[in-house]
Formats: sequence, structure tokens, C-alpha cells
Amino acid sequence: MSDELKKTQLRKHKMIATGLFLLMAVIYGLMVYSEHHFPQNWMGYVKAFSEAAMVGALADWFAVTALFRHPLGLPIPHTNLIERKKNDLGENLGKFVKDNFLNPTNIRPYIEKLDVVKIVANWLSKQGNQEVLEEETVHLLQKIIADLDDEDVEKFLIKKGEELLKSIDYQKIASSGITYALERNEHNRLLDMVLPEIKAYVVGSRNMIREKISENRPFIAFLAGKKISKELTEGILAFVEEIRLDPEHFVRIKLTEALEKLEADLLVSENWNRKFDALKAEILTSENLKPYVQDAWKAIKITLQENLEDSDSLLKEYLQKNIQKLSHNLMNDEALGHKINNWIRHFAYRMILKNRDEVEALISTTVSGWEGKELSNKLELEVGKDLQFIRINGTLVGGLVGLLIYIITHLVIQ
Repeated sequence: MSDELKKTQLRKHKMIATGLFLLMAVIYGLMVYSEHHFPQNWMGYVKAFSEAAMVGALADWFAVTALFRHPLGLPIPHTNLIERKKNDLGENLGKFVKDNFLNPTNIRPYIEKLDVVKIVANWLSKQGNQEVLEEETVHLLQKIIADLDDEDVEKFLIKKGEELLKSIDYQKIASSGITYALERNEHNRLLDMVLPEIKAYVVGSRNMIREKISENRPFIAFLAGKKISKELTEGILAFVEEIRLDPEHFVRIKLTEALEKLEADLLVSENWNRKFDALKAEILTSENLKPYVQDAWKAIKITLQENLEDSDSLLKEYLQKNIQKLSHNLMNDEALGHKINNWIRHFAYRMILKNRDEVEALISTTVSGWEGKELSNKLELEVGKDLQFIRINGTLVGGLVGLLIYIITHLVIQ
């Protein structure tokens, strides 16, 4: 109900109460005049009724008015109570709400009946509401992405990326990689792949070998350069072939032993610790990560914006499916609904009890912060209409009591 309507109703009921008082005053005046000029027995009864009614009306008018202002503007003690006792009213109201409403006895039954899951499930069961939720979610995501400061996001990603990358145990990863290779004999397969390349390289480098011999040992090259380079080349080729054909060749064994030692050293060697730490400190810096993070964030942002704008995007399809899945689960999964409701009830119950003092302080502070006249006007607007019935009832009850006293008096006298 609007304030204007409340004001209209208040004025209307004030006029009724005041009009009733004036009516009693007119009747009383007529009875006094009539008794003086042409008296009748019944006039005394009417006069007694109207006289007592006026007294009752005035008394209740004074009582009602004294709550909100000084009657007739006179600073009579114990009047204008609301404005004068504003602070006490705020404190008492806050304490009253806290003690009588925000207590476990009153809160628990209401909280236990709270079924948020049912409300949400019924709302989500309608296709139109699902579309509204999807649309609002998309708009919210678009606004969040648009409002994000690229520089702040990049700084955050760089910081977190640097922390994450530096927290990785690269020694353990390297050691695990070597263990994986050894267990699956990958190092020998790699050697088998390299050996033919070595042979091809040696064959193609015969002239270079001869030239190197001529450069370093010209006298020997003059006497038997071709023969020596040929034998050297053939020896290397034969050695490589031996390695390729013999799975138990000592080179293979030495390679395995070297890798096994490296695998163990990576985990315990302080020297390797220092090397990896130095490598991380040198490579994993903000300056080095910045270009990659900037490119990554730019690509992610563009992709998100495009997917949010495209009605047929995978992101929107994913969002639709999950909203439908959520609706289905809330409607059909009783265990899930019970679990969510219990969590909400527990949270609401705990938060209400935890903030009882804050509610009391809020009410007290709010009421104390109002201007006294403003508070008085607010309360009169809310309850003034009903208080006018006190005046009306006071007029009628006062009249009846006066009439009763008049009757008893005459009966006793007679």
C-alpha cells in the first residue's frame, strides 16, 4: 500500500473519530437546552450518554495524540512519547526482535520447512525459465569478460604461471622419464635409430677424414694417407655395426649404466639440484613468460567472446545441457535435493544466529538515526488508522459507561 493511500485512510478515520466526538457534543448541547426548556425523563439518559462519550473521546484523543506529538502543541509531561523516547524505542525494538524472533526456538521450525530445492526445481522445470537463466548467465559472463582489465589478468596469470612452473619437480620428472625409457628399452631403440645415421655420416665424411689427417699429420698422409683414412673409416663402420648387431655390446651396457646412474643422481645429487634451480631461475621469469601469457589470454578472450555471441557455439550448447541436467537432477534426485536443502538450512540457521547482534544493532542504529518527527510520522502513518478506532471505541464505551452510572445512580436514589 502506498504512503498516499495510507495518508488518505488516516485522514478519513481521524474525521470519523472527530465527527463522532462533535456529534456527542451537539447531542449533549441539545439535551442541556431541552431539559432547561421542556424537560422529559428520557433526556437525562441521552445527556448522560453523550456527556460520558465526550469525556471518553477526549481522553482517548489525548492518549493517542500524546504518542506522536504534544496535544494542542502544549509541552505537557509524558507526551510526544515517540519523538522523545526515540533512542530507547530503537534499542528496545532491536532487543525485542532479537530475543523474540531471532532465537533458535522460533527460527528452527521455519528453517526446517525451507525447501529451496523444490522452489528452484519448479522454476527451472519451465523451458522459458531455462532460457532466461541461460541468457542471463551469458550476459553476466560477457560483462565479466568485458570488464576485465587485460593487464591485470596477464599479471595474475604470469604470477600464477611462474609459481606453478617453479613448483614442478623437474628432476623427478626427468628421472621418471629415464626410468620409463629404461624399463621399455627405449634407449636401445633410440641407439638403433642413430647408428645407421652415424654409418651414413662416416661414409659421407671419408674425404673430410683424409683432409684432417693431411692437416694434422702431413708426413704420414704423404706416405699412407689413403690407406689410413680407409682403414679408419672401415674400423669405425665395423665398430658401429658391432654395436647394432650385438644387444649385449659393452657400449649398450655402458649406456644403460650411465642412464641408471643419472636416474639416481637426479633425485639426490645437490649438483643437479643447483643446476635445475639455476635453470628455472634463468628461464622461468616474468619477462620470459609474458609474451606467451599475453598471446594465450588474447586467444582465450577472443574465443570466449565469440562462443558467447554465437548461438550455436559449443559453449552455449554446454551451458544449455548443464542447465537441463541441473533441472533434471533437482527434480528427480531426492538424495541430492535433501543434501542441498540440509546445507542451505544449516547455513541459513547458523548465519541468522551468528548475526543476531548485528540485526539488533542495525534496528537500533536505524531507528536512532531517524529524525524524531520523521519516526513519529512513519509510525502514525502505519498504525494511526487503527488507533483512531480507539478513539471511536472510547467514545462509545465512555457513553455506555456514563449511561450505566446514570441508571444505577437513579435506581439507588429511587
